[in-house]
Amino acid sequence: MGDKNAERRPSGELAAGVLAALWAADGPLTPGQVQEMIGGSLARTTVTTTLTRLYEKGTVARKRSGRGFAYVPTEDASGLTARRMHAELAKDEDRGAVLSRFVSQLSDEDEHVLRVLLDG
Repeated sequence: MGDKNAERRPSGELAAGVLAALWAADGPLTPGQVQEMIGGSLARTTVTTTLTRLYEKGTVARKRSGRGFAYVPTEDASGLTARRMHAELAKDEDRGAVLSRFVSQLSDEDEHVLRVLLDG
């Protein structure tokens, strides 16, 4: 009946594994192919549900493949992280304070990279 530990596995961890499989692929993957890539112990329905949720969030796109769908990521890992950072920033009314705190906690190397990017 599938992986009995799947329900105990955090959904973020499962989504990360599904996305890693999609990023490693050369093209769209069906839920069954994703299941094989992440270690077939998960039920295919669990993988399908995860892919559907990622699709609803805009994290993956899908196209018809037979009677089901094949999925591709809409952005790479860096793009997804950037989108998450923007979403977190948008949650706070005092964006200046959030950005100030963020910058104050950067490593010297990260601060240098950010300065270079901002100076364009």
